[in-house]
Amino acid sequence: MRARLMYPIHCRYWTIAEDYMHQVELKKSLFITTAWPVTSAAEALAHIEGASDPTASHNCYAFKVAGSARSNDDGEPSGTAGRPILGAIEADGLDGVCVLVVRYFGGTKLGAGGLVRAYASAARDCLRAAPKVFIKAQSELSVTTTFEHLSTVYNLLARYGGKTGAEDYNDKGQVCLQIMLDADQAEPLQQALADATSGRVKARLVGS
Repeated sequence: MRARLMYPIHCRYWTIAEDYMHQVELKKSLFITTAWPVTSAAEALAHIEGASDPTASHNCYAFKVAGSARSNDDGEPSGTAGRPILGAIEADGLDGVCVLVVRYFGGTKLGAGGLVRAYASAARDCLRAAPKVFIKAQSELSVTTTFEHLSTVYNLLARYGGKTGAEDYNDKGQVCLQIMLDADQAEPLQQALADATSGRVKARLVGS
């Protein structure tokens, strides 16, 4: 059975390109921040569970995925940890991001205002140092063509930014291609294929 290609599927957004870690010491407390690119709440929670330290004073986090957000103060005074972390994510206009800030208490109390500033700056510094990437919604097309039109198909795929996944050959002398491309290029590519081959090659949107 042919494997289905997997790509990010929600809206256009900026996120971090890879996992990133940053640490800072503030008034003898150590703050270790880890940020991950994520595509679901379940993925975010799995990262948090895996990286949280039960021996730490607090494991505070926030994440934003497809416009929905969640935060947790993990025992810090309400609103002094999770919300500032989320604020750092939103201030940079990011989505698909999870941030965990692990605090090891050093003996000096920071107060509510100090905690807000500490968690906000720990998250902000980590996110701003992390490399960024712009994600665009993707569409998957299924294209069936004869060898006669194969070069035309490949030329148009290159023009519209299509990436070829699986290629299957059937007993009718046809090639079946699975194509991924930016969602806003799917309809123009479908029309271009039809025009260039007098309607002999059609690209079907998978799932439609």
